[in-house]
Amino acid sequence: MNSHEIGRELTAITMGMDAFERRQPADRSLMGGEGLVPIYLGASSLERRHYDDIETVKADLAALGEKIDALPEGPRKVFLSGMLASLRVAAKMLAGASPSFEEKVIDLVGAPAGREDPAVIEDARSRLDVLLRQSGFVNGTLGERVAAWEEARAVPTEKVETVFRELMGAAKARTDAMIFDTGDYDMVLNPVRGMFYTARCSFNDGKMDLNFDLSFTRAALKHLVCHEVFPGHSTQLLSTKAAFEAGEAPADALLITTDAITGCVQEGIGDQGVHLIDFVEDADDEIHIELRRVRSAAQTSAAWMLMVEGVGREDVANYLRNTAMGQEAWVQGRLRMAAHPFRGPFISSYWAGNECVRKVRERVTPDQRGGFIKALYSYANSPASLSMFPQIAA
Repeated sequence: MNSHEIGRELTAITMGMDAFERRQPADRSLMGGEGLVPIYLGASSLERRHYDDIETVKADLAALGEKIDALPEGPRKVFLSGMLASLRVAAKMLAGASPSFEEKVIDLVGAPAGREDPAVIEDARSRLDVLLRQSGFVNGTLGERVAAWEEARAVPTEKVETVFRELMGAAKARTDAMIFDTGDYDMVLNPVRGMFYTARCSFNDGKMDLNFDLSFTRAALKHLVCHEVFPGHSTQLLSTKAAFEAGEAPADALLITTDAITGCVQEGIGDQGVHLIDFVEDADDEIHIELRRVRSAAQTSAAWMLMVEGVGREDVANYLRNTAMGQEAWVQGRLRMAAHPFRGPFISSYWAGNECVRKVRERVTPDQRGGFIKALYSYANSPASLSMFPQIAA
């Protein structure tokens, strides 16, 4: 089998696993009823496998592994091998096993194990300190100055939707010109409360869920619009579907939202969104970028502390409060996510994905940009396969 045929089989197996999980009773659902692939745009294009038991899934994955092993070396094989390892961990969990947090981070998510390097976090905090001072926030500790900046720049609740619409229009125009023409696609704002996440792309409903337990600066709203919609998750969904339907991409391009190694690159595209469409406009954007780097790296360390090192929940919460300087609703949401048996390790996907996409983006030459955008927006990738650019895992 060639890699496209393998990709089609991989997709059929993955979606069979997704359907199997969705049929489980609520008290046995690992994924809260959202399945292994929360958003899938290939239902009318491909038949999925039907599974009544996980042993059949494991047998199909083993057979698929032999076909992947026979492929020539390169980013395509790297991606498919990583995706196979990821699905094998998911299958273990669907069978009732409890892999270690470390195994889930490495094999299910495709992220590095362990805490993030404290020196990286301190470097981002130092950059943040300089930027805040340059913007006039000079009194108090770094955490107090972050809080003062967030309070001073907070968008009033009654104006959030107006700012959201403005940012959506600007981000869409840039995305259509620089990334992919999204046509008449739009997404409305959907305020929610009590969620572990800050925002979420509810693509099938045409909504961007936004956690109103938090306050938002304009820079934070811009990041979330870019992460969830233009040029982030919604754009990637539309573009990979178009590439598959045009015969330019294998079927597994439709698996970009799978809770597997594809998630790292998906989150990386979102977190690099403002850079991908050159939408960094002012000092507030620069402050938010460094603040987000601090928080993304720190939440990765916090999850490891909580789930592997056995650090007490309140001590981890204090670490997030002091090091990441997060609002309390954010702190509690991160802790809830980290403790989730399936979603917990995916807290690492944000930092790992951002760093993967950032490093490739920063070394891409102007004449390579078209190929880079194609790699990001036409194909499914893992951090390992994307890092091999300008080779493309197609």
